[in-house]
Amino acid sequence: MENIQTITTFLGWFTIINLGIYIFTSIMLIMFKEPVKNIHSKLFAVSTDKLDEVYFNYLANYKLGILFLNIAPYLALKIMAS
Repeated sequence: MENIQTITTFLGWFTIINLGIYIFTSIMLIMFKEPVKNIHSKLFAVSTDKLDEVYFNYLANYKLGILFLNIAPYLALKIMAS
């Protein structure tokens, strides 16, 4: 049972860290959209018009990853441990 609690604690902190990264990235894209778009456009040779779609896909995939790889296992272990 101690092993399940350790994994549950790990997944809880893992979720908090990933949500922090997600929120930080979202805020940076909202506040500094044009400078970030210019940097990424030059680094990756992608037009600035295409970057809005790329950012949306990135945030959507990251959110799904957090949901399925962090939150769902955390909740399953919490239910199992109680």
